[in-house]
Amino acid sequence: MTDITSIALSVGFMAVLGSILASILVLANKRLFVYEDPRIDDVEDLLPRANCGACGSPGCRPFAEGLIDGTYEPAQCTVNAKETNELIASYLGVDLGAQEKRVARLACAGGSHVAFIRASYAGMSSCRAAALVSGGGKGCSWGCLGMGDCAVVCDFDAISMNKYGLPVVDEERCTACNDCVEVCPKDLFELHSVNEQLFVACKNLEKGEEAESQCEVICTACERCAVDSPEGLIDIRNNLAVVNYRKNDLASRVAIERCPTGAIVWFDKQGGYQVGKDAKKIIRKEMLPIG
Repeated sequence: MTDITSIALSVGFMAVLGSILASILVLANKRLFVYEDPRIDDVEDLLPRANCGACGSPGCRPFAEGLIDGTYEPAQCTVNAKETNELIASYLGVDLGAQEKRVARLACAGGSHVAFIRASYAGMSSCRAAALVSGGGKGCSWGCLGMGDCAVVCDFDAISMNKYGLPVVDEERCTACNDCVEVCPKDLFELHSVNEQLFVACKNLEKGEEAESQCEVICTACERCAVDSPEGLIDIRNNLAVVNYRKNDLASRVAIERCPTGAIVWFDKQGGYQVGKDAKKIIRKEMLPIG
């Protein structure tokens, strides 16, 4: 067999093999093709691409897919402006939907002027790191350590630290993305509807004078809020007042009025919180001594 014949046979074999493989690929493409609605890309372009999960989906593209198939409603994206969500609803020919705004709230009011620090922590400036060293040094084992992990992780600049080392949530910017909830080593952040105005700003599980010796605004399980409220709205569990939000329609300021420490609060519609008339007035401006 000459070299020319060998070359011709090789070229022919490769051509036939290539044709066979191409045919297999064409057939596989037809059989395995999954149709994707082109509107998904259009809708995704109108979403913030924050992938924050506040809408209930793991990211903006899955949310866009859910909008197409009716799993989600445009209003569930709390990061977008209302006008943008209305544009999405108009484009898809669906209702905007009604989404009750949710925000993060901190279950601790024990800033440095009212809560004792029993040991000085020196190390990485992180609540998670400090919590690994004997709980972080705060007298109240459940209290906020004030190093701002929550502020750092918030992509929407909705959390700032005040002069007493406590996180302050800007409810206008908060999207309820859950990042602060996940990062806090003390589990102090909770997501709430803005219509859930009654809130226990404490996680302490100690009782009475022993608790108050660590923090002046701590819940002491005195039960006054539970007694004054409609039956079933507030229970005392493990020495802590707990609100039953399934009965939120019964909630009112009456629950906070006789709280002696101001541990149970009422959020007004402007985002600030108020304590009851019997709450101890805190006038101290400086940090409590360590130890």
